[in-house]
Amino acid sequence: MNILITGGAGFIGSTLADFLLAKNERVICFDNFDSFYQPEIKQRNLSGMMNNSNFALVNGDLRNKSQLTELFSSNKIDMVVHLAAKAGVRPSILNPEEYAEVNISGTINLLETMRTFRVNKMVFASSSSVYGNNEKVPYAETDNVDFPISPYAATKKSGELVTFNYHHLYKIDILNLRFFTVYGPRQRPDLAIHKFFKCIYNNTPIDMYGDGSTSRDYTFVEDTVDGIVGAIKYLQANSGCYEIINLGNSHPVKLNDLIAKIEEVTHRKFVLNKLPMQQGDVERTFADISKAKKMLNYQPKIKLEEGRNKFKHWYEQYYPTKLHA
Repeated sequence: MNILITGGAGFIGSTLADFLLAKNERVICFDNFDSFYQPEIKQRNLSGMMNNSNFALVNGDLRNKSQLTELFSSNKIDMVVHLAAKAGVRPSILNPEEYAEVNISGTINLLETMRTFRVNKMVFASSSSVYGNNEKVPYAETDNVDFPISPYAATKKSGELVTFNYHHLYKIDILNLRFFTVYGPRQRPDLAIHKFFKCIYNNTPIDMYGDGSTSRDYTFVEDTVDGIVGAIKYLQANSGCYEIINLGNSHPVKLNDLIAKIEEVTHRKFVLNKLPMQQGDVERTFADISKAKKMLNYQPKIKLEEGRNKFKHWYEQYYPTKLHA
């Protein structure tokens, strides 16, 4: 099968590409190497794939319709895993226009190109951020998500609406996967666990927003990739489908507990810079994953302690010192 991964050079995309290549699938990676973080990190993510005959890298932007047309006309594509997006809750508050351009208009451009070239299978990366400050836990796919509290969350909710539109009008089969706080090797440097390890090894303060009682449903990247692969298999075997599915670990961890677990494994102490809660940040995330278990045979296996240890090993062995800054 020929699988297009948009955002394929990023954290989740490159991990998925590695898995699919190991299964002898053909992978086309489409990425614009956005300067949100150092492009060298993404290049390193792909370094082990570049000589694989089943791998192709296309440098391009979702906002450029001609680049998408060239991508689809030059490659046979059976399925799209759409991971590319402007990421980050707090940065989206500073630049909502660009988030809308990439995450909403870019997704429409991609779907239009799929329609034109008769590619009718998509896995779409949504986000737990669409739940906002939902008071009911755990979060279920049937919960009301009409109250996003950041532009990023609003663009992900909009993406789900757009994908339904194309499913309804053009019979494109789509599974929307709501990711919950994915972490692990290759994690973006702006995300909490990566940032915390960097700070504790460099003895620099970490910004702790709130009193430490906020919690996140940390999900190890290999489990998330298992869920994506389950979605790919489901789309291969079924037609006429449109679904929204949570991919989490279903075991939220408080910020104070995360800090303690990183101190424990590194045998160091954090210097804490305590700050008030930030606009756009939610109090908690907590996934009901019963639908994913039933439809995708999804069974997250990595608990936080094991995932923390795997991240520590990767960080110490593979993260180049010159990219710490």
